[in-house]
Amino acid sequence: MSDAQAPQPRYKSDLIYGLEDRPHFTAAMFAALQHVLASFVGIITPTLIVGGVLGLESEVPYLVSMALFVSGLGTFVQARRFGPVGSGLLCLQGTSFSFISVILSAGFMVKARGGGTDEILSTIFGICFFAAFIEVVLSQFIGKLRKLITPVVTGTIITLMGLSLIKVAVTDMAGGYGAADLGAASNMGLAALVLLTIVVLNRFNNPFLRLGSIVIGLTLGFIVAWWLGRVDLAALPQVPLVSVPVPFKYGFSFDWVAFIPVAVIFLISPLEAAGDLTANSMISQQPVKGPLYIKRIKSGLLADGLNSVMAATFNSLPMVTFAQNNGVIQLTGVASRYVAYFIAGLLVLLGLFPMIGAVLQLMPKPVLGGATLIMFGTVAVAGIKILAEAGLHRRNVLIVAISLGMGLGVAAVPEVLRELPKALHNIFESPITVGAFCAILLNIFLPEEFMELEEDEFDPEASTLKVMQDPDPTK
Repeated sequence: MSDAQAPQPRYKSDLIYGLEDRPHFTAAMFAALQHVLASFVGIITPTLIVGGVLGLESEVPYLVSMALFVSGLGTFVQARRFGPVGSGLLCLQGTSFSFISVILSAGFMVKARGGGTDEILSTIFGICFFAAFIEVVLSQFIGKLRKLITPVVTGTIITLMGLSLIKVAVTDMAGGYGAADLGAASNMGLAALVLLTIVVLNRFNNPFLRLGSIVIGLTLGFIVAWWLGRVDLAALPQVPLVSVPVPFKYGFSFDWVAFIPVAVIFLISPLEAAGDLTANSMISQQPVKGPLYIKRIKSGLLADGLNSVMAATFNSLPMVTFAQNNGVIQLTGVASRYVAYFIAGLLVLLGLFPMIGAVLQLMPKPVLGGATLIMFGTVAVAGIKILAEAGLHRRNVLIVAISLGMGLGVAAVPEVLRELPKALHNIFESPITVGAFCAILLNIFLPEEFMELEEDEFDPEASTLKVMQDPDPTK
């Protein structure tokens, strides 16, 4: 979130429809379709990954439907505003990648003790339900939270998230967990096709091709896989015509050990969302300082938290404000929050048909891995960018080096935890938890004087460590 005292970036006045304007039906629907196109893969991919890795294939069609359904409801809440809930901006809500690694850890924990599909899902949604209230509470104290969870902490945790998920993407590229042909040339070839397609399309100046590059890459990979006989349409699972949203369909369970890593991510989730809401305000030509801005941020974060509560209730993963849709607003010149009503309607409609999830479930793992490698790598780069903006002077380098080293070290050599009591072992086997605790504690106990010493020792104008602030937070 931008500091209210700092100079605020300005965007060109290219809006065709402002925040409170009401576009005619054709313009609103066209803009809504572009938002759905830009976000569709992001909404469904976390569910496909969690379902595939944890062996929940029988439930994936329904879970994908619920991800789309709650994204539609959350988008409506965020734009419509209900009392103090909702930013009133054209903000699309979608499933968050930030929670994948800790949710997978929770799922494996339940699976290791013999839990079946229902127990795994009831535990995941139970801990996410309660953890989401952390964001609900923190939304009203975002200023104080920023003093504890500083950019160096946030950047370290986000970088660790991306790096820890790379293994999932590369395993999918090779064929997926437990595949008999893991690492086969055909698997790597499919993944490379998707990867190269996305890279090539991003080289074009056409914004439509760039926005749709992941969707096009996945579609091309799916078609080629089908042509090679890698997609068996006969294996399409039998699903009902319409998905009926059932609150806590799989039951409701809770586990303290699994809860803590998820709670840690909910500590930094408000900071990410605040940055996205600030960028959206800038693009929509709304204030980015003053009482209205503060109220909008608090209301938007409150909606984020309550939407994650709703997501867990309707059997979906936690949600967050999507940053990529800020680019769609710039592209279309349509910032009207009423367009969000069309987006919400389209997502809810898509979510009512489980056949969409059933077809997507047939997507070969290498095809999905080729796209998620870029997505997860982008998460890591976003964290690195935050660290660069925070400044890599001596104090911050120590925090980042130790936190990343501990987090990645535990992931690479889990045996270092074998002497810990079982409860602590289960908590700290997540690299995100280890890295987050290290970063937060070091940030508290390492004095700020380290930074002052650096400023005395180096000429800010000549130092190669000087931070160049990027005026565009949407990049």
